[in-house]
Amino acid sequence: MNAIVSHPLTKTVSQEIPAPVCPWPNNPRLRTLVVVPCYNEARRFNNEAFACFMAGHPDVDFIFVNDGSTDATDERLEAFRAHWPQRVTVLNLVRNAGKAEAVRLGLLYACDQGVTRVAYWDADLATPLEAIPDFIRAFDRFSETHVVFGARRQMLGHRIERRLSRRIVSRLCAFMARLALDLPIRDSQCGAKMLRNSPALRRALSEPFTAGWLFDVELFMRLKDNLGLDRHKYAFYEHPLAEWDEVPGSKVTARAIAKSGLEMLKLIARSRFGMRFAPKQVTVPVEVLVPVPVPVSQRR
Repeated sequence: MNAIVSHPLTKTVSQEIPAPVCPWPNNPRLRTLVVVPCYNEARRFNNEAFACFMAGHPDVDFIFVNDGSTDATDERLEAFRAHWPQRVTVLNLVRNAGKAEAVRLGLLYACDQGVTRVAYWDADLATPLEAIPDFIRAFDRFSETHVVFGARRQMLGHRIERRLSRRIVSRLCAFMARLALDLPIRDSQCGAKMLRNSPALRRALSEPFTAGWLFDVELFMRLKDNLGLDRHKYAFYEHPLAEWDEVPGSKVTARAIAKSGLEMLKLIARSRFGMRFAPKQVTVPVEVLVPVPVPVSQRR
């Protein structure tokens, strides 16, 4: 642990980034909590990018969920938390439960903190953290909005870098999402999403997801069901990303995609034909490393 804490990058962060004055009162509802699922991210974890963003955005805090990593991810996350003790929470799952469950547990914890907005963001930062303020503005524009999610559209002036194979898989997933949701979704699988902390969301998170890698669509289905027919029309907001860069090292395998596809077919059958399937049972002990209470005037 000590070797990680003295990592030269974290030293640079603590020495060169000034502590900004917190511009908002001690009201947790004005904060945004972003959940970042991490599995074996010790080599890719960019603590400098997170620290730079946090220094300029004191209203955005992070919850890192270590999904039973077998490398030094826990040490890297705890070292980072040590530099931002009042802004960072680390949830350690004692075994690997998968991204869907890591995100679900992280969002449940975030919802319990009383904030208005919660989000989840891929640890590889394929979607830059600088997009978070854009999501917040889009989220706050309309009171009916319950979800803002990134759309990786190839548009003039937008820097969206993806392999052809990823684009094909993404379009297939979007097609299945449209079948399941009966909504004109263009991109269901971007790993950047922001949600309103509401009773509908908490009900949607009450049970583990069954669709594996395609859990985003299942989450949307649950939200749509909980919001009701008269409220879901404007609940989902697709936000075209200005930048998205595919990062090597994806942990999604062809087998996982195929398995998730089969689960998605079950969801479509449930949505279209009312078929029911047994819920998935998952129990994963969680160790919570919480932020240290610090007066607002001393927040950094």
